[in-house]
Amino acid sequence: MRARLTRVERSYAPHEHRPLGGYLAAMGGFTALAGALAGAAKVTGKPAPERPATADVVLLSLATHKLSRLIAKDAVTSPLRAPFTRYTEPTGASELNEDVLHPDGTLKHSIGELVSCPFCLAVWVATGLTGGLVLAPRLTRLVAVALTATAVSDFLQFGYDAAKKSTEGQ
Repeated sequence: MRARLTRVERSYAPHEHRPLGGYLAAMGGFTALAGALAGAAKVTGKPAPERPATADVVLLSLATHKLSRLIAKDAVTSPLRAPFTRYTEPTGASELNEDVLHPDGTLKHSIGELVSCPFCLAVWVATGLTGGLVLAPRLTRLVAVALTATAVSDFLQFGYDAAKKSTEGQ
């Protein structure tokens, strides 16, 4: 299987290493997460809503944005990414740029890509929060409110900073 996958990887991206095996493992992990959430909902008898409330969609969207950036870019969460990435430089507002490691094992590389990319993490975070909304709605909404308040605060901080600079003539 590994030899066949290596041939496919070489033919898929002959000039660049693309860890297709690692991506397959990540897709399997996501499928397991979604399946576990669906199974937990079934076992507990907690049905998915017929139609999610617009307020919940907005709340989870903002919370997903914040938690994805927090995991993928925040300086404080760099210990979670360190086994899979290497620090390169700060990128403003307490965020970091990191390079994904290119080890022999493609799974480690794929995990590095996942945990350092807020866009890649968003689907995982949104799935977890959505599952939480079905399984533990009060707690999930509370966590989402805190993340959403932090995201809105971030935008207000940037707006305040821009307004301050414009009044100071910078």
